[in-house]
Amino acid sequence: MPSSSRRTSARRVAARRSSRPASSSRREGEDAVRNGEISYWMQSRGLASGRRDGARAELNGDVDADVCIVGAGFTGLWAAYHLLLRDRALRIVILEREIAGYGASGRNAGWLSPLVPGNRRVFSRSAGSREAGVRLQRRMLEAVDEVLGIVERESIDAAAIRSGNVVVARNPAAMQRLRDRLAADRAWGYTVAEGAELSAAELAERIRVRGAVGGLFYPTVGRIDPGGLVRGLAALVERRGAVIHEHSEVTGIASGVARTASGSVRARVVLRCTEGYSVDLADDPRRIIPINSSIIITEPLPQQVWDEIGWNRRELFSDAAHVFSYSQRTDDGRILLGGRGNPYRFGSGTGGDGRVDRATVEALTSRLHAMFPATAAHGIAHAWSGVLGVTRDWCASVRFDPSSGLGHAQGYAGHGVTSAYLAAKTLAERVLGERDGDAALPWAGRQTRNWEPEPIRWAGVHAMYRMFAFADWDEERRGATRTSIFARLGSRLAGLHE
Repeated sequence: MPSSSRRTSARRVAARRSSRPASSSRREGEDAVRNGEISYWMQSRGLASGRRDGARAELNGDVDADVCIVGAGFTGLWAAYHLLLRDRALRIVILEREIAGYGASGRNAGWLSPLVPGNRRVFSRSAGSREAGVRLQRRMLEAVDEVLGIVERESIDAAAIRSGNVVVARNPAAMQRLRDRLAADRAWGYTVAEGAELSAAELAERIRVRGAVGGLFYPTVGRIDPGGLVRGLAALVERRGAVIHEHSEVTGIASGVARTASGSVRARVVLRCTEGYSVDLADDPRRIIPINSSIIITEPLPQQVWDEIGWNRRELFSDAAHVFSYSQRTDDGRILLGGRGNPYRFGSGTGGDGRVDRATVEALTSRLHAMFPATAAHGIAHAWSGVLGVTRDWCASVRFDPSSGLGHAQGYAGHGVTSAYLAAKTLAERVLGERDGDAALPWAGRQTRNWEPEPIRWAGVHAMYRMFAFADWDEERRGATRTSIFARLGSRLAGLHE
């Protein structure tokens, strides 16, 4: 076993303990909503942690491959897709600890967004030119089209539509931030047609939000059912020749091999595609940490609620708060709303099957009712959480070492649906020796510094989010016209200011 695996054994035990659900007879939130079970997306397909699929049996024995991919989420599956698109003869084996889509890929809010996973200024600086950041932004915009095109051509059942994204401001300070954001987007490559300001009246024609003073509309964003996309993508790469082994936890990665308790895959290329679940496998586990995000989804809402809210075009919806929320209207008439809640578990715990603490469920429900009062009389059906991977500078990293055959793509910071597609393409092109095209995007070869050790890391992450939460409260209380100094300080400390 590599030394990195021995070094992280104590951390693995601590993280798993923090992931276990409470053992009390009445668990938090259980009396109110369905809690955990991976996500609504996966549960509605009859999928759960521990489910066995004979077609994706556990690895048993040693096998040889050209490429071994660790992790059957979006990054791993898209990497297999891009590799096989270029060379159908490649033998690709994918190892998954749970089931395909168990992690963030099957738990997110379904945003196929062109948001860059990180700071465009930082990407430009590390690449040595502003044009590199503009090129990354343009490729993210194009990647939305590419994913939607693949979903249509391959008949993947993912409820995918080009919905656009409405962003709402509920106070003047938030509206000024949105104007600044739109100006920055245009400076970094958006065309005038790819983002527009909405007056309060124009916003209400789309979605009626209590207290809204205006907003933005980005027509380039796509809405998906992420569970449908990740499971459809798994089936697609299998049809093209990849082999997926579920319930095959990788205990160690080294040049030329990925090991599990019941066998190993020997391959000249081993790619770690585990995002927020990387702490146990990475040689440098402090380069990425798991940040928690939680989601609630309502029961199907009656027509009179939609008559009051509007939202007839099914746009994705978000707000301009510092501790922001994000939503979609599902095809079966529900509202999904997500936000950070408890942002980080001590020791980089990942939260198991996604149970959400009562306080977070109540906070998200309160925000839903505050923005859409018509929902207050209707129940929450399901709550779940998942983790997203964040590097110390909040910018994604794609690395491949031809000499060792080891590579990874990670650090999408909550913008992973589109980023995973494009980062996996960069990784695949690097594996195949390409140096132009997407292989040259500025996240390729980036290395970020380590996160601080515990308990400094835990205290710092929680302090940052508390600073943002206080700033939101302060701005709404005062009807502020300028962004709170607490938010500006938190943003600069985190490296988020652009």
